[in-house]
Amino acid sequence: MYINITAQNLGTNYSQSSAYFVVYLEMENEGLEKEEMEHFFNQYGDEISAKEVVTEIDGNTAKLKKKEPKFYSITVSPSKYELQKLQNSSEDLKRYTRELMKDYATSFNREINGRPINDDDIKYFAKIEHQRTIKGTDFQVRENQPFATKILQLKTEIRNIQDGRVEGNIRALQKHIEKLERDAPHQLNGKRIVQGMKKEGNQSHIHIIVSRKDASNSFSLSPGSKHKASEVEMHSKKVKRGFDRDQFFERAEKTFDKTFGYSRNYAETYKAKKDFVKNPKLYFAALMKLSANEKAMAFKIMGKSGVPLIPNIPTSKAQLALKVFKRLRKGAEIAVKSSSIGI
Repeated sequence: MYINITAQNLGTNYSQSSAYFVVYLEMENEGLEKEEMEHFFNQYGDEISAKEVVTEIDGNTAKLKKKEPKFYSITVSPSKYELQKLQNSSEDLKRYTRELMKDYATSFNREINGRPINDDDIKYFAKIEHQRTIKGTDFQVRENQPFATKILQLKTEIRNIQDGRVEGNIRALQKHIEKLERDAPHQLNGKRIVQGMKKEGNQSHIHIIVSRKDASNSFSLSPGSKHKASEVEMHSKKVKRGFDRDQFFERAEKTFDKTFGYSRNYAETYKAKKDFVKNPKLYFAALMKLSANEKAMAFKIMGKSGVPLIPNIPTSKAQLALKVFKRLRKGAEIAVKSSSIGI
């Protein structure tokens, strides 16, 4: 489970409208029949129009300054193992979203009129998407780049020959291009992977746009708060503040597991990813206590998530500390950062 929470920061200023983001989320519906489209929804409503989403989010910004975010984007990306537990990706993820937003609300260490925050206080709209495209920052594109650069050079050379600017053997250059296309290390359906290609397999995920202000447009609720859940004294009164990120991520996993009967491997847990970076000894001690099957699955999951593994990992904890910790830590930091708002 990968969850990212980001403010709608564009450049050095915050956008004053959610329209651009909402239009972006509507793009997947282009070219689809009406019954195939995915619509916005919230805690109680379905098939909400993009226009209504923009109106509701943009109209819920009372007393926010120009440089303060007006809304936050939450992207929830279940793993392929988690997606396999779903019977109907759209309806199941919609049901999960509504439970998840209860976890989101209770992760605020805030009160409204003397009571804890609940999901009724959160103004949000969500949309399920089923496709992902390969980005220019993906490792497959980066590792294919030397081949892409050479292919571009050869194509430019062919155009120069065709325009009469230089002399050369076009057929030989075309064969060279064909060889480079075949030799590129990362392929998809027999073609060199490039930016913009659609990813294979089940890519279902959730986009949530959540207002910075509560549903009454009176209180500011920031999941990006720098304050941990705590109490401070203001004007001789104790005031609760902060958003418990660890609690939210951990509850998000538990809610998924409970909702769909998912048996989560230790390596998939948020706590494990955090311990991997913060306390490697604790991580590997827990890893080595797993059953043989669970341990094998853990290593498989770690490999799929981009964490580098060393062949023939020894079972001695002393050897593990010596051989593995330093070499894995860098990869783990990248993996954990990509799966959370920050630790």
